[in-house]
Amino acid sequence: MAKDEVVDRVTALAESLLSSQEMELVDIEYKREGRHMVLRLFVDKAGGITLDDCALVSREFSEILDVEDFISENYTLEVSSPGLNRPLKRESDYERYRGRLVKVRTYDVVEDEAGNRRKTFLGDLEGLAGGVVTLKLREGQMARIPLAKIAKANLEFEF
Repeated sequence: MAKDEVVDRVTALAESLLSSQEMELVDIEYKREGRHMVLRLFVDKAGGITLDDCALVSREFSEILDVEDFISENYTLEVSSPGLNRPLKRESDYERYRGRLVKVRTYDVVEDEAGNRRKTFLGDLEGLAGGVVTLKLREGQMARIPLAKIAKANLEFEF
């Protein structure tokens, strides 16, 4: 089974399990690390995820994967929190984290309101409307970035 197919099937199974636990699936990685494949689930819930939550999901999801048995390669299952630099994956994330500092990387060069052309933006998230993410950049100007041009977006932790 191709990697994309594995990720799609794991996503469906994980979302079903996690919704019953009042948790959410933030991201999935299925990749080769050294000689072995790693299936990594990043999960979260209101108030934050605990080590016990990760252990519970790992046990229960491991049982589901054993029953479904669709991954032909040997792999290691890991369950983790998304961390301080949580990725923004869903449209709802851009509203949920309004006002927070984010770093956005785009596929193509995007121009901010001051005329600066760049692919990396750091600023306070103003929100998402009409498929466009708005940031107030650290330099003071605004940037409007089409969601379709975003390669990666993460919360940034300020020390």
